[in-house]
This record gives sequence, C-alpha cells and structure tokens, in this order.
Amino acid sequence: MSASPAPLLLHEVRRDGRICDVLLAGGRVVAIGDDLRAAGTGLDPRDGVQVVEAGGAVLLPGLVDSHVHLTQWAAARRRIDVAAATSPAEVADVLLARAVPGSDLVLGHGYRDGLWSEPAHRDALDARFPDRPVVVVSGDLHAAWLNSAAATRFGVGEPSGVLREAPAMELFAAVDAAEASGLDRWVAEATSVAAARGVTGIVDLEYAPIDVWTRRENPAVRVAAGIWPDWLDAAVAAGLRTGDRVPGAPERVRVGPVKHVVDGSLGTRTAFCHEEYPSGGHGMLRIPLAELEPALRRATSHGLAVAVHAIGDDAVRVALDGFEAAACVGTLEHAQQVHPDDVPRFARLGVTASIQPRHVVDDRDTVERHWPTGAERAYPYASLHAAGARLLLGSDAPVAPLDPWDALASAVHRSVDDRAPWHPEQHLPFEVALVASSGGRDGVHVGDVADLVLVAVDPAEAFATGGAAALRATEVLATVLGGEFTHRAGI
Repeated sequence: MSASPAPLLLHEVRRDGRICDVLLAGGRVVAIGDDLRAAGTGLDPRDGVQVVEAGGAVLLPGLVDSHVHLTQWAAARRRIDVAAATSPAEVADVLLARAVPGSDLVLGHGYRDGLWSEPAHRDALDARFPDRPVVVVSGDLHAAWLNSAAATRFGVGEPSGVLREAPAMELFAAVDAAEASGLDRWVAEATSVAAARGVTGIVDLEYAPIDVWTRRENPAVRVAAGIWPDWLDAAVAAGLRTGDRVPGAPERVRVGPVKHVVDGSLGTRTAFCHEEYPSGGHGMLRIPLAELEPALRRATSHGLAVAVHAIGDDAVRVALDGFEAAACVGTLEHAQQVHPDDVPRFARLGVTASIQPRHVVDDRDTVERHWPTGAERAYPYASLHAAGARLLLGSDAPVAPLDPWDALASAVHRSVDDRAPWHPEQHLPFEVALVASSGGRDGVHVGDVADLVLVAVDPAEAFATGGAAALRATEVLATVLGGEFTHRAGI
C-alpha cells in the first residue's frame, strides 16, 4: 500500500457560490468551513499540513471519462491525423506529405468515409506507397484500411484492403504490438494530458488484456480497466471482481467491467438498425440475444460489472433485452439511436446510459445521410433523462477528444460550428450534464474521496454568459487525486 499523502488545506476556494476552506487528509475530504486554519480541526500547518492559497478558484468533483480506448488514444496522438481528408486520394496525399522518411510502418488515424463519394480501397494507398506498409485507422475505431504491403505484412487477405469490426480490432492489436516499445510511455503521457483537463478517472475499454498494466507506471488518473470476452476466462480463473486492484498493476488501476459489443458503428455503417441503410442492409448484429444473455449472467455471477456496446436502435433493444433476461444491471455504451418504446426501459431495468455527446456534433451530417428515417431517434439524451435514466458522459477517445469540457459543451449545446444546434430539444440541462461528467457526483462533500478539480470560472456561469465555446475553454488550475496534485498550473 502506498503511504497516504500529507494533509492538504485548500484555502479560499469557491464551493456552491461561497468562499470556504477545504481540508483533505487520508485521501478524503475531512472538513469544509469558513476558516479551517482557526477552526480547531486538530491539523495545523506547523504539523505538516500543506496550505495552498486557492484565491477563489472554483472547486468541483474530479471529472470522469466513462468511455476511453486509452492505448488507441495514446497511439493516435502520435499518428498522422487524416480526419479532415474528404477522399481516399486526399488521405494518401496527407500520409505521403507527413510520413517520416524511412519509417518501417506508416500509420494514419481518423479517416471518416461516411460522406465520401467513393469508398476507401487499398489501390488509393498503393498509388502513393507501393512498397512501404500503410495502415489507417478509422475515426470510429471500427475499420482499418491497409495498402498491399501492409496486407502482406499482417497476413490480411481482404481484396479491398478494408477490415471492419472484429478483424479490424485484431489488426489494431497487431499494430500495437509493433509499437510496443513506445506505447507504455505514451500511455503515461496521455494520462497526464487528461489530468491537465481535470480528469481524475477513466473507464478504459481497450481491446487488450488487462495485464498490460503490470508493466506500466502509475497513471495520473484512476483507471477502471475493462475486460473483453477474449480474456474473461482468465479473469474468472484468477477470481477477479470489478473494483479489485489489477494484480501486479499500479495502485490506481482497478478491474473494470466486461465489455460486450452487440453491433458496429454509424461511421462504418455497421450499427444494427431497424430501418435499412440507403446503401442497403441493416448493419451488423455481432452478438444475438441468445448469446448475450448467458454472457451477461456469467460475468455478473462472478462479481464482474458489464458494459454493452449498442449503437443502432435494434442493437439497443437487443442489449436491453439481454439485461432484462439476465436480471442484471450495467452500462449501455453509446445508445446513439433508441426507439421511443425503449427509452423508459433504461430506468426501469436500472441500466445506465453511458453516452459520448461529441459524437452528436461530429456525426450530424452522417446521421442525416445514413439514418434518414431514424434521425429523430438519434442521441435522445433529454428523453433518456426525462424518463429517469442515469447518465454518464465520456469521449470514446480517440474517436473524440478526451476532454470533459468538450463533452459537457456538446451535451448542453449540440453544435460545434456556426450552424444552429442539431435537435436542441435533446439538450441536457447543465446541472444534469455536469453530474454525468463527474461520475455521478453532485458537488463536494465531507467524506468524499479527494478527487477534485479547481477551475478559474464557475462553468455554469461560463455557459450562461459565453455559451458552449466558453465551456470548451475552461481553464483548469489544478487537479487533485486522492489528496495529491496530479496537475497544478494556476494556484
């Protein structure tokens, strides 16, 4: 066990609109008052209490990103960003212009072909890279695009050079192995970047065994490391339960939920939907109910929480049916398209909607093209809240930025450009979105774990006066994890 941090007194923070002191000790909030230095708390600066002059900084619960692909996010920060490209040829040109000369493997990230006039194909990459292997990861992490040299290197036989769903994710793991010498360092750096935006915890749903954490240093955030079915047998055999420390891993890394993927994604047109896509088909059902129900039962019977990925409305229904049949609760990840009849089932079944609001503003045009008869059912956040569903906010990084202020802004104002908000009737109330961004915590109270963030301006006031842009520009002065600073820049 690591030693508890020294007591920390935050002098003159703003909490619930008033100035006060907050005392942290043993990793928790132990006292809140007007002037704890003179209030007889039994702790004194002369006795080793660190006093920090906060200068009226606004105190909030630490922020939690409830859906991250941490390894992919850390790697994507080092890869060539092709998100702005509008055609296969443009992606190839960007890669050629930015590829490091002599590099063994050219890696791009972020292609989004949902609005392209022609599909991704290995020929476009071969024209610029006839010999060097090239792999491009889709923006939604559900597809991989390779040239012929990369297909040979990784043993891929798909003639188009485009892999979708499970084969794509297996390729991502192989590419990660090729970058293994740097990945652990990149992950540590990425968690520090997250802490600098006020993040104190993430749910990491990476497609990887959780024992990768045994070789990594203590992250700057708490990590709930998800388990995919590929590694469930090993977790059960080891007696792991959600919330346990991952054996051999740093103190801040705990066992997270078991993740099941029912369908694909909107961007790859594999989300499983009731209405047919204009190009044909209804998407991909990766796990039918007959398989999902016993899988949920098995995980929960061994003390493991469950997280079920479901994006299309028919996939969401299968997921909810699975929770109901297995008589268990958990999180339904994404819920991007929900039939109105299924909205009240979340609260009735005790299923949490784990949502990523940035997808709303990024995908609005793709929704209009590929879900023309389902757009009214897309991202029904206000409806879910009104029906009593518990909500958690996340980013799905690297699909969207790992920035809780961006997620919060997208939840309360569904636009990121000069256009009017998309379906503003589904905006979340600010207070609801802030709690959902804080892992369900509503304010800072005595007895809380001392995971906190200090910001320059009250975000509610910032939104009221400056709108979503002001929220996205929130200045984080400090982040505190278990009573210790993981980021400190302005106090």
